[in-house]
Amino acid sequence: MDHRDTHRDPDGPGWRRWFVPLVAALVVVGLIGLGVHLGVERVRGLVTPTCRAAAAGRTAALDPEQTHNAAVIAAVAQRRGLPPRAVTIALATAIQESKLRNITYGDRDSVGLFQQRPSQGWGNRAQILDPAYAANRFYDALVRIEGYEDMRITEIAQRVQRSAYPEAYADHEWEGRVYASNLTGHTESGLGCRLKDPDGPGDASRLSAALSEELGVRGTATGRDVTVAAASRRQAWAVGTWAVAQAQARRTTSVTVGDRVWTRARGEEAWSWQQASDPLPEQQVRITVAG
Repeated sequence: MDHRDTHRDPDGPGWRRWFVPLVAALVVVGLIGLGVHLGVERVRGLVTPTCRAAAAGRTAALDPEQTHNAAVIAAVAQRRGLPPRAVTIALATAIQESKLRNITYGDRDSVGLFQQRPSQGWGNRAQILDPAYAANRFYDALVRIEGYEDMRITEIAQRVQRSAYPEAYADHEWEGRVYASNLTGHTESGLGCRLKDPDGPGDASRLSAALSEELGVRGTATGRDVTVAAASRRQAWAVGTWAVAQAQARRTTSVTVGDRVWTRARGEEAWSWQQASDPLPEQQVRITVAG
């Protein structure tokens, strides 16, 4: 009698009946998990950096480059002691003229945020392409118009910009007003920016120097932090909002104003300010840059 079938191999077909499907199932689960992970990372990488400002029941959105330029324009006005109305006019004008981008081209020899022309005495090309210089020249012309604060923006545009289409500026007045209210500190915690991760370390000393140059506010740099003791609650919010508006270029990771904090993130949560876990006095600001 042949006894070869009486001793079954423990590693034979019976064991393989459940082992092979198990391995296959684990491989499928792993591939699904990898696909989900890669999909999430791809979506996160495709998130469009956006800044949003809210005031008086309205919301306006700009990208970080535009918001950065808006912050410079607003800062110049505040350093000069000009009212928020001047900032609204300047921002509406820059949105119409250049979409708040410091462009190097335009009609004939027009360049920059306000499309100012060297041939019309606004300055040379290099000067006009400096956003702070361009804003100062715009305000120089604006303040020479008596009663500009109470005038329609179309009238002002015609007199300052000598525009052939002054009515177009009115289309952007509400956007200018929303951003002006936030950047001058009249609206608190109304501006946030959804941003990608910083592409390198920030520089607290350079950030402190920019605060002084643009806003005329003294900041103290210590490690990754810049701290500001503002003269008023409104100034504190102007400083904090300026810092968020320029967060992409300056690699800022968080801004604390009093008991509120903005934290850099890719998600929609970065459009809002939250309760700070380590609050400051209401007139103090702390800006933290990437390490």
